[in-house]
Amino acid sequence: MSDIKIRALMSKIGLDGHDRGIRIVTSFLREAGVEVVFIGRFQTSSSIVNTALQEDVDLIGISSLTGEYATLIPELLQLLKDKNMDKIPVVVGGIIPKADCEKLKKAGIKGVFPAGSSVTSIVDYMISAGQEYQKTKGDI
Repeated sequence: MSDIKIRALMSKIGLDGHDRGIRIVTSFLREAGVEVVFIGRFQTSSSIVNTALQEDVDLIGISSLTGEYATLIPELLQLLKDKNMDKIPVVVGGIIPKADCEKLKKAGIKGVFPAGSSVTSIVDYMISAGQEYQKTKGDI
């Protein structure tokens, strides 16, 4: 890893109130030197995009333990595109069936981590994706 410091937005989306997993990932990101903006549970696609804009983040991490992601993630990606923010990498984790992982990647999600993924692999991937984005920020 390089010494590039990144800023990550971490959030739950929709009505999913279970936040243990995202809190663990957030803690590991902070321990790895990432500046984390954690906006918590019950967020809308709009609130996530607006916070990402205000906070000038290099990465967005979303957790979903319900099937709502199938509707809310495409909405989130569209809102990012509408605000010319679609180059910000979005990483999704949670209870996501294998078949949906590929659908999410094809829709524009940078990384998908279903339940059971190792925290280390998630954190390493997020840092790498955020650093890559940050390197290109001036070109956007």
